[in-house]
Parts: sequence; structure tokens; C-alpha cells
Amino acid sequence: MSDAEEVLGRVYDGRLLARVFSFTRPYLGLVAVVIVSMPLLAALELAQPYALKVMIDAHIRPRRLDGMDLVGLVLVGLLAAEYLGRFGQSYLMQLLGQRAMNDLRIVVYRHVMSLGMAFFDRTPIGRVMTRLTSDVESLNEMFAAGIIAALSDVVKLAAIVGWLLYLHPRLALVTFCALPLLGLLTLAFRRLARTAFREIKVRIARINQFLQEHVSGMKVVQLHRRESAVASEFDRENGGFRDANRGAITYDAALFALVEAIASIAVAAIIWYGGRALVADLPAARAAQSWVGDGRAPGGMVTIGLLVAFIEYVNRFFVPIRDLSSKYTTMQSAMASAERLFALLDTQVPDAPRLDTDEDAVAVPGGARIPKIAIEGVRFGYRDGADVLHDLSIEVPTGGTVAVIGATGSGKSTLVKLIGRLYELRAGRILLDGHDIRRLASGALRRRVSVVSQDGFLFTGSIADNVTLGDQAIGRAEVEQALARVGLTERLAGRGGADARVIERGANFSAGERQLLAFARALARDPEVLILDEATASVDPEAEGLIERALAELMRGRTSIVIAHRLSTIRRAGRIVALHKGRVVEQGTHEELIARGGLYARLYAIQHDTAASMTGSR
Repeated sequence: MSDAEEVLGRVYDGRLLARVFSFTRPYLGLVAVVIVSMPLLAALELAQPYALKVMIDAHIRPRRLDGMDLVGLVLVGLLAAEYLGRFGQSYLMQLLGQRAMNDLRIVVYRHVMSLGMAFFDRTPIGRVMTRLTSDVESLNEMFAAGIIAALSDVVKLAAIVGWLLYLHPRLALVTFCALPLLGLLTLAFRRLARTAFREIKVRIARINQFLQEHVSGMKVVQLHRRESAVASEFDRENGGFRDANRGAITYDAALFALVEAIASIAVAAIIWYGGRALVADLPAARAAQSWVGDGRAPGGMVTIGLLVAFIEYVNRFFVPIRDLSSKYTTMQSAMASAERLFALLDTQVPDAPRLDTDEDAVAVPGGARIPKIAIEGVRFGYRDGADVLHDLSIEVPTGGTVAVIGATGSGKSTLVKLIGRLYELRAGRILLDGHDIRRLASGALRRRVSVVSQDGFLFTGSIADNVTLGDQAIGRAEVEQALARVGLTERLAGRGGADARVIERGANFSAGERQLLAFARALARDPEVLILDEATASVDPEAEGLIERALAELMRGRTSIVIAHRLSTIRRAGRIVALHKGRVVEQGTHEELIARGGLYARLYAIQHDTAASMTGSR
């Protein structure tokens, strides 16, 4: 993950926010409740200092007990209503965020699955995982403690300003003298914090990259006794992350302290100005002891209750400003995450295969007919100007078996990917019973074509889960039959059979067992076309014997393409095609190619001599 990958964006981006909030449209009821709750909660909170003012001016100062209990009950009720309201608002905001982000995560994941293998060839898997996890979570935090909380704070601040001006304009103006200084401080913090937060993101990306690489390669680290060197390198990366956080912590602490200082200065100014006015207005206040009214002192005079209320309002005014640093961090991280997520959603791979929903896709020919495959003039490359296959033409007859051989890099596995439509051709075509596979729905095509590769990937779950891969059409009987046909029933008998647990990537099974499970997966689907891509390359001799017996039954009555480095596995093929640098250099039966003395004969001789040498050495 590059440093540029983690560069932060703006704190506010209307275009991105509009796209984020488009995922809340199904939940407009929740949005409306949250929005309506903002002014209501602000009113509940701001009514409390006012009730305190009334209690002081109308009851405590004139020593009038009548009605004092009622004001106290009102104050307690306001507190209880505010706390319950804030609980409900927080709950609904979290619920809204979780539902919207659940929908966003599904949309992103489905889009990623539609991009095709060309996207994954050039995109690190860790980066995709970050999009689906950390970036979505950053947006969820925006709902919980970011933009919604910021909007609520804006409503409260506006209400405080208006209420202060209503209660006593001159005293309010004294309070607002601190705002220009506060604005300059906020702008300075924004510039300094932006640099610090960007450095933190870059540093944590480096740590994640380092950990992912070295934990995955722990076997190499330990076998070469590199633990101390790797630990020292991690110390340097971790130290850089610590130092980057030091700057952010310093700015955060400085902002909090300075806001507290400005708030204290504002309170001191209120006490100084209001105290002087209170003393000057004392005779008039005594004359108005019988006043209750609407809470405003006659003639705009300052009372003790008014002064206490102003101090309470000022303290509440500066609380959201003190929390500015956390909201700033949340919003900036959310905007950066939104930018990366929508960049991923906007990503289109020109050569990606079409989906099953394509309007121009024709029906895949069905029935009991076993198809033939024709590869005509195929040209393909993973990068522009670097073709892997050059004008490749191969025909596989109905129910026939064609073996494709060649050195590493000759294009064998690429051919398999093209038949399965993991990539689109640059030129030429591949026909299934005369139908161009580019005109066929990819999912329907892959139900007829099963590919078994050498890496036999297994998912966490059970053996049955890995055979069916969630396909409800494959029942328990088909699973157990497939396991029996590849010879796995006895091997799994003491481990739970089809219910045996599979840990991450099938690490609790041998390479041979994983390959046998891949065969069982193909057998359970009963494909019409079978493609074996180095399927016996990593199995032991005992497992290979089981596989060869299963293959003989599996390949009977099916159109098959066998790709292998080990030439002993393809001698019985009806025709053998030899590739060299993406071109067909020769084809024929085993005997014909041996007699010709070309590429196949040389490869066969090399492997035969190697096998004989190993046998002799034993």
C-alpha cells in the first residue's frame, strides 16, 4: 500500500457526502427522526440554565418558596428528558449508520466480484480488504460521531447565540468577543492537524503492510533466523508511527487547553461586566422583587440569575468546540475513506467478462449433448503490447481429450482462464458447440465447465461446504458420493467425514488431500467439460494413484483438456498439443510426437531421465 494511497482528502466534500447519504434513502424515517431530534434536544438542554435563572431570580433571591418545588421538578424533568432523548438519538444514529453501511458494503463487494481477474492482477488484496473493512467503518463512525454530531452541535450553538441575544444583548456581545480568537485558533489547528493526521495514516499503512508481509512469510523469517533483524525493522516502523502520533496529540492537547482558556476568559468577562452591571442595577432589582414575568429583567438589567445562566450557556457553548479535534479527525478520515470507496465503485475493467444479466447473452446450449470446443486464432496478453498467446488454434472434439504441454510461461494456464471467461480475448474466438463464449452468460457457461487447478483452494467451514460451495442443488448424497469416488471417504472417516472442519486455506489437510477435495468439488457438479490445470502437480504418489482412478471415470463421456508439466499424466490423451511462447509448435499422439523428435520428445526425455536418475539414486 503506497503512501499516496493514504493521502487525506478534504474535511467536507459535498459530492462525496451526497453519494454516502444516498445509501440512507431506504431509511428516511430514521433520518427524519434524527433530524427532528436535534432542535428538540437543543431546546431541552438550553431550557435548563433558564430554569435555574428563574429559580434564582423568582424564588431564591426574593425568598419566595411558593412554586420553587415546581421549578425544581421541571429542571429534573428537563434533565431526564434530555438524557433519554440523547440515548434514543445515539441509538438511532448508530442504527442508521449500520444499516446504510451494510448496504454500502454489499454494493462494494458485489462490484468487486464483477471486476474480473484483471483487476486483482494489479490491485493488492490488502487494499481491497481495507476498502471493505476499515474504510466502511470510518464512514460508520461519521454517522455515530461525525457529521450528525457536528450538525447537532451547530443547531445547539445557533440556539445558544440566539437565546443569549434574547436574554441580554449587551452581555451576549461581551461573550462573543472571544469568537474571533477562537476562529483563528481553529484555522491554525486545522492546518497543523491535517499534516499530522496524514502522517499517521501513512505510518499505519506502512505498519500494516510490514505485518502482513512478514507474518505471512514467517516460515522464511524463522528458517533464515531473521527474527532479530525483522524485529529491529518493525521497531523503526513502529517508532515512526509513535512520533507521528506525538504531533497529533500535541495539537489536540493544545487545542483543548486553549479552548478551555478562552472559555475561562469569556466567563471572566461575563462576571466582570455582568458583576458591574449587577451592582449598578441592584436598586432596580430590589424594586422588582415581585417580578416573575418571562424571565427577562425589567429594562435589560442584570440579575444574579441572569449572570448564572449566562455562565452556564457559555460553558455549554464551548463544549462542542473542545471536541473539535475528534470530529475533525473523524470527518477527514471519513471523507478520505469515501473517496477511496467510490473510486473503487467507479472502477471499470475494460476487458472484464460480462455478467449473467447481459441483455445480449444467448442461452447456453443444453441437453445431454457433450460439447466440442474450438479455439480459433486466439490472441491475448495481460498488458498492452505483451501478448502471451499468439494466433492460437486448437480443437477438442466431442467427448475427446486434448493434453496441452509446454514449459513454464508458454501460456497453458492462460488458456484455461480464457476458456473459463476470467478474461476476455484480444482477438480470435473460443466456441462451445459453435457458440462464441463471449455471447454466453458467464455463470451458465461455468456451470458446464469445471476447472481443477493445482492450488486447490479451501475455505473455512466443513468438507461438505467446500464441495458444494453453497450450491443448494448439490445434496448430501452427491457430496458423499463425490468424496467416495476420489477415495477420500476412508481418509476422512476418523475426522468427521463430510462434516470434518476445514481451517483457513485448508491448512489442516495435506496438499494431496486438498487436491482430492478439488476433484470432489468438480465431480459433484457433473460437468460436461473438464479442464485439469496442473491438477496432479503437487500430490504424493499414493494420492496421485487415487486421482488417476477417479479421473478415468470422471473424464469418460466428457470433453476434457488436460494441462500438466508431468508428461506421464497425459500419455493417454487422444491428442497432445505442445506450446512454446504462446504458439502451437506441434500436435499429435504421444507416439507421433516422440517419433518427430521435437519439443515434446525433448521434454519427455528430460523428465524420463530425471525420474530414472531419482529411482537409481534410491
